[in-house]
Amino acid sequence: MIKIAPSILSADFARLGDEVAEIKMAGADYVHFDVMDGQFVPNISIGIPVLKSLRKATDMFIDVHLMIDRPLRYVEQFCSAGADLVNVHVEADSRENIIAALETVKKLGKKTGVTIKPKTPAGAIAPYLGLVDLVLVMTVEPGFGGQSFMHDQLPKIAQVRRMLDEACPGCELEVDGGVDAVTAKLVKEAGANVLVAGSAVFGKADRAAAVRAIREA
Repeated sequence: MIKIAPSILSADFARLGDEVAEIKMAGADYVHFDVMDGQFVPNISIGIPVLKSLRKATDMFIDVHLMIDRPLRYVEQFCSAGADLVNVHVEADSRENIIAALETVKKLGKKTGVTIKPKTPAGAIAPYLGLVDLVLVMTVEPGFGGQSFMHDQLPKIAQVRRMLDEACPGCELEVDGGVDAVTAKLVKEAGANVLVAGSAVFGKADRAAAVRAIREA
């Protein structure tokens, strides 16, 4: 089943609750919540207070993508604030600490994910496959919205899909970066089933048509 996860980085933060209500009505499946700390990536976005407020405003599944250094320090707080899934970058800390972060999230009853940047090989996810519910492959450099899709990541998406099919077939494969009604077809053919889209949904007047176009591409 293809799931659409609009990224609120492209939403109007002055009316965030209404924006999320609109994507729910439009048929979106997840809310993608991007957290950036200005250290792991060269930008700063939103954090725990915004998540707490959004949790009160929606019952949608909130997919929290932590683009932060040493995520173990904060995963418990993000779980308590209302995340349904907490996704950490394999590059953000040592293997031991990433495993500890995932185990903490699982103990708190939430779903887990790991993310890899464009330059990180698919094999980097191998140590975590028994611990995660989702793997995210970035198809832009993390840190900024509105970048162009990196077509050279398609073979890696397919490789990750093969790894998941062998080790944990129920694990979801998410793609984030430059996804729209054109590139959605490519990532689905490569094996992705959760598609993050920012401006391709929030930037459209007809959000329902935008979600449908990506899902049916």
